[in-house]
Formats: sequence, structure tokens, C-alpha cells
Amino acid sequence: MTVTFGPNGRPVELAAGDYRATVFPVGAALAALTRNGKDLVLPLAPDTIPHAFSGKVLMPWPNRITGGRYSFAGTEYQVPVNEPDTAMALHGLVCWEAWEVAEASDTHVVLAHRLMGQPGYPFQLELEAVYTLDAGTGLGVELSARNAGTEPAPYGVSAHPYLTADRAPVDRCVLDVPAARVLGGPEQPGRPLDLAELRDTAGTALSFRGPEPVGARAADHAFTGLPDGAWQVTLTDPETGFGSLLSAQGRDARWLQVYTGEKMGRLGVAVEPMTCPPDAFNSGADLVVLAPGQEHRLAFRIGAVQAGLQQ
Repeated sequence: MTVTFGPNGRPVELAAGDYRATVFPVGAALAALTRNGKDLVLPLAPDTIPHAFSGKVLMPWPNRITGGRYSFAGTEYQVPVNEPDTAMALHGLVCWEAWEVAEASDTHVVLAHRLMGQPGYPFQLELEAVYTLDAGTGLGVELSARNAGTEPAPYGVSAHPYLTADRAPVDRCVLDVPAARVLGGPEQPGRPLDLAELRDTAGTALSFRGPEPVGARAADHAFTGLPDGAWQVTLTDPETGFGSLLSAQGRDARWLQVYTGEKMGRLGVAVEPMTCPPDAFNSGADLVVLAPGQEHRLAFRIGAVQAGLQQ
């Protein structure tokens, strides 16, 4: 018997109360999340290769590595450069890999992938992405890695959901990002990797604290200076009061990439909780080094905002 499937694998559907979610096995991608039929993330078509890393899990590093080159434990490595415009290695090694559906129910799915290593990253990791839908609080996401090899491994993690207020134009939406510092200025989207470029957000075009709409402002920047405890980012359409939120813990995600979605028609904002800044494989800043057998976990949640209420 011939089995047919699209470029994203067989979708996994979840439901809880008014929430619905779809997860793709390829890249362990969040393909859709709705509440009462309204989009909280930009949805992905099952027969289309996702654009601009939409919904993907980013392992074993998030963001960029300069030139794809780094040094670890005295050895130089080169990983593939997949962003030709910047000559950088972007978003890890598993975005386009098929993950195994290890466990599934109406409200819960566990996807697993074994990263066997390659010349530029010769480390073995057992990876999991767990999506759990709750009728009251929305979608919980937990991303984990265990070093299954015999040597310490450099590691970082993030995910790439595009928050949306039911596809309202980002220009009219209010974006609230509780970050005090940012890498680079408004004129440097997607480029600054040097931590010497850190600057305060206050009083700049990259201070997204509301209540003013985003307007024509653009961002593709790494933010930090997040609260030590729980923090959340919200994107809300003031015309309807509806919006989406992403929440995490500062101890887990000290960094956050925010991209205003120019490649997605500015209908959503990529909000990417990161364990480390761009180019952490070179700077070592907040880099996780997994000892053999050691595990690491990052958890965050995506839910709905309705008329100022978080749900």
C-alpha cells in the first residue's frame, strides 16, 4: 500500500474547551492554534513548506552563528550556512527533520527526535517537543534535550511561533514586550550579534510597551532584561480586544527574539523565547553545556487575550 503525505508529515490535532491546535511532525512545528475559531498563531497549510521558520522548534541553537563557525572545547567547527544574505547559520539543525510521534491523545502530543551528530555538530542529543492543550490556559509547550553522547555538548533552544490577533494587521495592533535591553538599534534588524551592541529600549522605537500601536515600526531583534520571574508578551487588536500572549519564566528564557513579520505580510509577530542570545556558540553568553546524560528543559505557554483578560 502506498502511503501519501505532504512536506510536513501527518498533522496531529488537539482540542480542549474552546481551544484547537495542530502540530506537524516535521520540525515539531506548531501549525495552528485557535480559540473560538480565532487565530492565535499564523496558521500553516499542511501541503506547503512553512515560510520564515513559522512554528518550528529551534535546536540545538536558536538564532544565528556568525559564518557558521564556532569553537568548543578547543576544537573549531563549521556548520552549514543557511542564510546567504548574512552568511550565517540560522536556527539549528532540526527544523526540516521528521520527528516521531511518540505519544498522542486528544489534548497532548509528544514528538521525539534523535540528533545523531554531523561534522559541524558531532554531538548526540535526544530531543522532545511536548504540546499540551488546556481548556483554561491554552497551549503549554515543553522543549527538552538529553545529551546521549559521551562528550559535553553546547546547546541552546527556542521556538518560532508567529503570534497574531486573528490576522489583524500588525500595524494597528498593540505589542507589549517587557524587555529593558535590546541588541542593536532600529536601523540594524537581524544583524547585531556582538553583546557590546546591547542598549536600553527606553525612549527608542524598539520600546514595545503600549498603549501605542506598532504602526510602521519594524523589529528583528534580540531582547533581554526580562523579569526574573514570569513574563509575558501580548499582541492585541484594539478594535476587537482580541489577541494572543506568550508567557515564560525569566530563569528559563532570558532572551527573546521579536520579528514583526515582514515576510509574513505583517499579520503576525514572531515571539521566540530563547535560552541564549544570538551567536552564543561563540560568545558563550548563557550557553548551556550539557554533560553526558544531562537534560535541559524550556517551557512556555501561548493563550488568548480577550478585552484585556488573559485566558
